[in-house]
Amino acid sequence: MKRVAIILAVLLGAIALFPPQAVTTTFNEFYAELYKETDIPYANISAAQKLDIYWPDHFDGPYPVIISIHGGGYLSGDKMGPDALVAWEGLRRGYAVVSVNYRLSSEAVFPAQINDVKAAIRYVKAHAQEYNLQADKIAVWGASAGGTLSALAGATGDGGELSDPSLGNGDQSERVQAVVDWCGPMNLLVMDEQFKRSGINGILNNNSTSWGSQYFGQMLTEVPEQVHKSNPETYITPDDPPVFIQHGTLDDWVPTQQSVDYAARLKPILGEDKVYLEIMEGAGHGGVPFNNGRNVAKVLDFLDRTLK
Repeated sequence: MKRVAIILAVLLGAIALFPPQAVTTTFNEFYAELYKETDIPYANISAAQKLDIYWPDHFDGPYPVIISIHGGGYLSGDKMGPDALVAWEGLRRGYAVVSVNYRLSSEAVFPAQINDVKAAIRYVKAHAQEYNLQADKIAVWGASAGGTLSALAGATGDGGELSDPSLGNGDQSERVQAVVDWCGPMNLLVMDEQFKRSGINGILNNNSTSWGSQYFGQMLTEVPEQVHKSNPETYITPDDPPVFIQHGTLDDWVPTQQSVDYAARLKPILGEDKVYLEIMEGAGHGGVPFNNGRNVAKVLDFLDRTLK
């Protein structure tokens, strides 16, 4: 594992400093070293419904789990993308990492994406003994759309209208024990107005071709009830898991106020000690301020306190 740790540290630095071909070479070397099983189907109605599992070396199992949920505006992204690479840093702390694909909006509209994430959680729990995982020590971690899906998974808990037991393992709990949300959109209907008030020339969503409208298959403003159902704040209850939130002040994809407002709604219900919010001065929508080793260590420290 020492060699893997060194390669991962180099790789995280290479993303910021070197051209793509150099990063690819380093990635391939690192990936070959991992203990893994890939493209495991957790449901069977779409080719997208697959997950990868990575295990740490030199730690005794069963392992606590980080489920990595990729971003991409619900219309792009992959379980082998940069979100998974960052989560792999958890291997150095003794976590298993599960990276999940889900149906994109070009294939199926909301709530298919959260249906899939919850099905993946159930699959992990149903097969925890087989894969040497701790079914009661699961964190979800995502950025952008992945942050929203992580927050939704944490807030909705078991069952409810965003769960589809027909996707498999319907007897399993969907509860997770920790949430990490990097710059996730929490209420799409108010984003355009928040950008206007902030003075940031952001990506607007209240139009028919926006990623947000594609998520619902029609204009956001025409389906306010569906948008309400997609908002994590709709489902907050006192037994929700601890939530770690970070957002950049210069984010031009998701207004910073989205995370400020979400944390403000969480704290009176969960308690101040279960909600961490950091507004990152000068940071944009993800990237190096989030992915650098020091910040990732901060996230993993939160997970250590919560899960271990």
